[in-house]
Parts: sequence; C-alpha cells; structure tokens
Amino acid sequence: MTTTQAKTSPHHAPMTTLTPSEAHALVAAAMARAGHSAAEAEIIADHLLDCELRGLSFGGLARALSVVERLRATPQPPGPIRVVAETAVSASLDGGDRVGYLVGMRALDLAVEKARAHGVAVVGARNTWYTGMFSYYLEKAADAGLAGMIAGSGPAVVAPHGGTEGRFGTNPIAFGFPSTPAPVIWDIGTASVMYGEVMLKARLGARLEPGQAYDATGAPTLDPAAALEGAFGVWGGHKGSGLAMVVQLLGMMTGAAADPPGVSDCGFLVLLVDPGVLTDPADYRRRVAAFADAIRATRPVDGGAAVRVPFDRSVAHREETLRRGTIDVPAAVVEAMRREAGLPTQGGGTAHD
Repeated sequence: MTTTQAKTSPHHAPMTTLTPSEAHALVAAAMARAGHSAAEAEIIADHLLDCELRGLSFGGLARALSVVERLRATPQPPGPIRVVAETAVSASLDGGDRVGYLVGMRALDLAVEKARAHGVAVVGARNTWYTGMFSYYLEKAADAGLAGMIAGSGPAVVAPHGGTEGRFGTNPIAFGFPSTPAPVIWDIGTASVMYGEVMLKARLGARLEPGQAYDATGAPTLDPAAALEGAFGVWGGHKGSGLAMVVQLLGMMTGAAADPPGVSDCGFLVLLVDPGVLTDPADYRRRVAAFADAIRATRPVDGGAAVRVPFDRSVAHREETLRRGTIDVPAAVVEAMRREAGLPTQGGGTAHD
C-alpha cells in the first residue's frame, strides 16, 4: 500500500494506491468488525470492489464507511432477511433493515432460480438501504442467460423538475441483456448527482457542480453538506422527472414507503425474463451482440469519439484496472477504513486512538 501526496483525485485529495486484493480485504475486515458474518462481508466487499474496478469510487471504499456509520447510528440491530410472500414466479422480501448488498443478492438469487424454472420472475424487497450498482446484479443475471430490469426507490432527496424540495429518491433503474463478449446493460440514476457522490465530496471537502443541488431554503448550492439538508436536482428535465416518479412507484410496489426517514426502507424490484420463452436464446444473444456492434459502428459526429454501447466503459475500465493491478483511493478514506477494520493507520495509530 502506497500513499502519495503528488497523486490526487479529481477532488484534489491525496490518494493511496492499493491492489484489488488489499482493497477487498480491507472492506471485508471492516464489514466483519461491524457485525457481518464472514460470508456477508465477502458479498459486500465483492460488490464495492467492483465499483472501484470500474472507476466508480463513490460506490467503493467510501461507501463502506457510510455502511459502518449507518450501522453505528442505528440502535436496533438488523433482523433476518425474510420471504414474506411467494409464488412459483414471485417473492416478496423483508430485508430486516439489513444493508442492500445482502438483500439485493438474496432477491437476485431467488429471481434467477424462478426465471430459470418458469421463464419469468419478479422479486421485490423492502426494509433495506444502500442497494449499490444495479448493473452488478444484472451482469450476474445476464451470465445466467437472463434479461432483466431492476428499479429502486429511496428517501426523498431529489426535487421534481421545477421544484426545490425532495420528493424522489435518487431512483436508479437498469436494464440488462445477455450478449457476447459482455452483456449490454444500461444503468442510470435519475438524480443529477448520486447520493454517494455527495457523501464523498462532503468527506473530502469538495464542491458540487452548478445546478446539482439546493439548500434547505431552496437556493442553489455547491456545498454538499447543504445539499444533504436540502435536495438534489433531477436528471433529464421534465422527462427525467417523469422517469424518476415511475421508478419511485415501482419501488413502492415492494411495500416500501414513499418517503422513508433517513437512510432506510429502499424499494428494490427485480424482473427477470428467460429469452428462451419467446425465441431461440442463443440466436437472441447473437442478435443482441450484432445490434450492439452496429451501434458502435455508427459514424461519430465531427471530431467526436467512437460511439459506445452502455456498459462498454465499465468493462474497459475494469479490464484496464485489473491489468494495471492497482486502484487509487482517497487517503482519508483508506485511513478511516483501516480504523474501522481495527488496523494500524499509516501514522501508527490504532482503531482506538
């Protein structure tokens, strides 16, 4: 592990260089110390490391700190993940107020099992939080030969178009399709800035971009702390605002609240389809790949870069990171993670100092 003052993040913070295995072990140790089983810690660490490998640092080690802080701030320990209703093609889960990386994987596993057996499956989960990258789950579904959609609602932190008060969650929605050599996955948040990005900028003393947020009085702000007390802007104007509303309603179909308090009761809705119930699945996979290649072959605008298909950037960034064998994480985040894991910090302190 190397810390360098010369290398800085876009937030102008000193960075620490870790190998992927070091980063994974650090997250797993912190999650285990926070009360998760070894198996649960591995599930969380794998998801957060994939964020780092893909260059989405706000969802990586920095998010692990937010997980620990949320657990510490909650007096009641989380309960078990329970199936509260089930049919051959559906299931409804109560997440027991457990972190969403665990609840999401349980929901995905159930959906994959049912879709393989019956061709289609819908699984909803509520009473959870921090469900992570939906593309992470859909990549696994696509590897199983399934197409799908995931929609997620959350606390009201995003203002609808034309407003300055929170009414939606950051409300990600994602679609995934099996293809070769990698699936086609479109995964977006319907906020102008994601919650994890605001949290990371607040930790590092960085500023937001103009137009991304409002303070509690409704005035535009660049201060992430003020934005957390106010509202984020919605993505995509009135069209994005309509999509955000739809995603909130889909999340509420799981039983999640429209406006849950704090970081809680996110809705997580998974719909998976086996293409084989409608068409030849191998031929469909080939046609998806051919269509994606046709999109990539589109003539770009003058002076523009080559046209990409959704998920191309993530796959390329992950492959390059793994080839390089290192990731750069803000030094302040790594030091805090080492304290949470009970490891000595670079300054020689311990978690209790």
